[in-house]
Amino acid sequence: MARKSLIQREKKRQKLEQKYHLIRRSSKKEISKVPSLSEKWKIHGKLESLPRNSAPTRLHRRCFSTGRPRANYRDFGLSGHTLREMVHECLLPGATRSSW
Repeated sequence: MARKSLIQREKKRQKLEQKYHLIRRSSKKEISKVPSLSEKWKIHGKLESLPRNSAPTRLHRRCFSTGRPRANYRDFGLSGHTLREMVHECLLPGATRSSW
């Protein structure tokens, strides 16, 4: 189980990313459309003034049940060992068991 503070930090990053998503996307579109370099620098300054944790690259996928940050499967939202345990207990329909 991951520490609660790390999970809360990740939730905070997700909220910030959603909050600034439209501003970030529109600024990037403006940069590609503007021909002059000086105007591009001004728009880039706006992007830099946004909070760092609002960048989508700062987000990290975590396991839904344990909060583990590594070996996550996107389809299930679970880490590898949690997924394996659930498959062996027949909690995930359609998933086949393997012994590794």
